[in-house]
Amino acid sequence: MDFSLLQQAGPALVQLLTGPHLIYLLVGVGIGMIVGILPGIGGLAGMALILPFIFGMEPGPALAVMVGLCSVTATSDTFSSVLIGVPGGSGAAATVLDGFPMTRRGEAARALSAAFAASLVGGLIGAFVLTFAFVAAHPILLAIGFAEQLMLIVLAMTLVGMLTGANAVKGLASCALGLLIGTIGSAQATGEYRFTFDTLYLSEGVPLVIVALGAFALPEIVDILRQHHSIAEKELSRSGWLTGIRDVIKNIGLVIRCSALGALTGILPGLGGGVVGWISYAHTVQTSKDRSQFGKGDVRGVIGPESANNAKDGADLIPTLLFGIPSSGTMALFLGGLMVIGVTPGRSLFTNHADLIYLIIWSLAIANVLATVISMALARPISSLTRIRFTLIAPFIIVTVFMSAYQAKEDWGDMVAVLLVGVVGMYMRRFGWSRAALLIGLVLSQRLESSLYRAVQIYGWDIFLRPISLIILAIAAFSLFVAIRAQSRTSGEDREITDASAKTVVPQLAFVAVLLAFVVAMAVDAMRLKFLANVFPLSVASIAIILLLITAVRMFRRSAAPGLLFDADAELIAENSGTKATFYLVGLLAALPALSIVIGFYFAAPLYTLVFLRTIAKTSWLKGAVMAAGLALFLTLVEVILQTDFAPGLLQELITGKW
Repeated sequence: MDFSLLQQAGPALVQLLTGPHLIYLLVGVGIGMIVGILPGIGGLAGMALILPFIFGMEPGPALAVMVGLCSVTATSDTFSSVLIGVPGGSGAAATVLDGFPMTRRGEAARALSAAFAASLVGGLIGAFVLTFAFVAAHPILLAIGFAEQLMLIVLAMTLVGMLTGANAVKGLASCALGLLIGTIGSAQATGEYRFTFDTLYLSEGVPLVIVALGAFALPEIVDILRQHHSIAEKELSRSGWLTGIRDVIKNIGLVIRCSALGALTGILPGLGGGVVGWISYAHTVQTSKDRSQFGKGDVRGVIGPESANNAKDGADLIPTLLFGIPSSGTMALFLGGLMVIGVTPGRSLFTNHADLIYLIIWSLAIANVLATVISMALARPISSLTRIRFTLIAPFIIVTVFMSAYQAKEDWGDMVAVLLVGVVGMYMRRFGWSRAALLIGLVLSQRLESSLYRAVQIYGWDIFLRPISLIILAIAAFSLFVAIRAQSRTSGEDREITDASAKTVVPQLAFVAVLLAFVVAMAVDAMRLKFLANVFPLSVASIAIILLLITAVRMFRRSAAPGLLFDADAELIAENSGTKATFYLVGLLAALPALSIVIGFYFAAPLYTLVFLRTIAKTSWLKGAVMAAGLALFLTLVEVILQTDFAPGLLQELITGKW
């Protein structure tokens, strides 16, 4: 290894802290904080926003702005994930599982401070990994071929076993459904369209952000509206801010392990940022002795994913700078920014611009510190908003969800799709199906299919003779064994079925029938395709059908025996099975996109908010009008500053067309 590059670390730090470099870094951090707080927008939109402004800039200041923006979005998107249950990005979806339940029991400040402290440690570890990667990671990256990428994805799939809850069959069925949804669109091997209904929207597949918002955000909104209370059901803990920091110190070993997992995921191709949170969450559950509170508000479920997400950001830069291979959309734009300022990734970067390498590293480390300080300062006052009556803030959250959803493809199908996925997510939540497994299946679907094709074509059966592949496969087998063993232990407990839970058998069977019809329709559609286009979806569909039939048989037997095949949460399902207000609440959500079709989202959102506040929250017309006007101002700023487009309406297009 050549450690001569390390000699440039000191001068690079001095360069960053003197002159205008630190100011440019603050600008990047500020933009990153703003776009990170807005769910579904994230670093990709922020990077697209600043690219036009870096033309003509010196490499140092331009890098400070770009790195400052990229490194803090994983921190700022925690606000929406924890406070309102809306994933700030695909990587933050795992944080919702325990972060939002903590908020609902009055521990929002604790969850936020724990997340930010863990993010700081993870970000610094990511910068540390990046420091030594330039002298050590090159041979590792070269050793990872298509076979190893396939095994890495198989490893990630086995970790789904830790996310299935008390019913592994439902969890695995949810994962299979996610894999099937991921096959919608153009087949990778032949280019044929699968299950698109001849629509242009589905030809590119279902966006990840749509499923994340629909499966996690809308069901939580409906649940809180049904119960008529604030987000936090209990009084806010006054010592939560310090308690969260103590939680991180207490679990520092977990933070370091998850940060290492995040850094490894960022370095190695084939997984992507959408799955890193789930991998770290699964590891957190797997290595914990007491797992009873996961999914119900365990602070470790916040610490693990947040530390991994921030560590990944630094590691993402390694393949980008070493080989010019971006690991995400944000990194692709970052690579474009490097080209704009005349910096070429690869060997020339190390030999001719070693100072810029360490300028990036120091910018990454300092940006994480700045983001943590700012977020910590905002944690306590912002968490107090969760005590406000939910009907007062619900319309703003609903507007944010649909606004964020539209940014996926800037197509009307985005708003329709998030509503449909939201309805499915409501029933998945009600009947104990794993939404996390659904999402991770979608994340890995295309990567699994493409890696499988490439590995088989290149290596054949020799894939099982490659040492690194065998090591990864052994780890995957061990993880699966641990998951099954944990489920089997649960099956040793007994719980009698209650009369209330027995009443949910018919609605649950109806839901399984809908899922089964979807899978069968996918399989029938795939049969008309060529072999390379249908072998993967047909295989997944066959597994999904078997799992769904097992679930249906269990429901016919009306058994409450928990464990590997059966539900351990019959009482929880019974508590959440009321259908009295479901259609009304779904209609309440659908009113916003319906109104947007007529007059456009920009005009529909304030009007929807005004009517919602007046009829549902029972505010005065004046108060509702003031709050709606504030929303209109916010939308204007988002449109002007972030160059964000909103869904157009028929009336809006008519007026625009005449002028």
